[in-house]
Amino acid sequence: MTRNRGPLCVLGCYVIWGVLPIFWHMLAAVDALYVLSARIVASVAFLLVLLAARRRLGTVAEACRDRGALVRMMLSGVFICINWGVYIWAVANGHMIDSSLAYYMNPILAILLGTVLFRERLTKLQWLAVAVTFAGLVITVIRYRQIPWIALVIGGSFAVYGALKKQVRSDAAVSTFVETLTLAPFALVLIFWMEAHGTGAAGVLSGWQWLLMPVSGVVTTVPLMFFAAGMKTTPMTLSGILMYINPTMQLLLSVALYGEAFTATHAILFGFVWTGLILYLISGARENRRHREEEKPCV
Repeated sequence: MTRNRGPLCVLGCYVIWGVLPIFWHMLAAVDALYVLSARIVASVAFLLVLLAARRRLGTVAEACRDRGALVRMMLSGVFICINWGVYIWAVANGHMIDSSLAYYMNPILAILLGTVLFRERLTKLQWLAVAVTFAGLVITVIRYRQIPWIALVIGGSFAVYGALKKQVRSDAAVSTFVETLTLAPFALVLIFWMEAHGTGAAGVLSGWQWLLMPVSGVVTTVPLMFFAAGMKTTPMTLSGILMYINPTMQLLLSVALYGEAFTATHAILFGFVWTGLILYLISGARENRRHREEEKPCV
């Protein structure tokens, strides 16, 4: 892949993620657990076909021979399942603003995890970014008298997922297949149990709406493929900036299309989080400039 196409693939990934709430909102009448289960099963089926077409099913067995990698992929499956489930529920129940906040907060949560899991050292600006974001959360708790748990669970689970994926060498298709495959038996049992008890999709969906279930596997996997392909030639700084397209689109959709109320408390929290993000991006730009200067050959 050429360098020019790499950023376009990453951009495509974030744009797809940004408009996906429209897709999940079409399934709002179906129980979120059922939609989550269908998404897992459909993803497994789509990835199975994709890997078979590429003649790469053998790489799945190779990836699973490493016990450490297998455990990390299974744990990744658990955390992405939490992320998907709460996200689907949030979109269906009018909490899309919280889900957009989650992905604005994600970089801050990720660098905190980096200090704990990988003993990464933070710059003063990064610590300030963490402190500003934390201050916004404290103010929100005081004003709302409740913790913004939806944003924290979605953002936190994705940060842990990213940290686990960082330690997995397999490509996106193989690792995502293993992650979802380990969850598929539980998802299938839940689908049959909910249908047997009248809480599934039967009687809720009709006609063309049933196509949304298998399509959920496609819309889950395609952006991941774009991301995996694009990141090979896309600078991390550019990817980090493009990432905010996703939550920005979600925020605009939540207010403009679905009429969610953007309250004064939301404004305060977003203001603190955006300030933290700006500090985080400035710190990243400074670090990249310093590395480039160190790599310059001495004359």
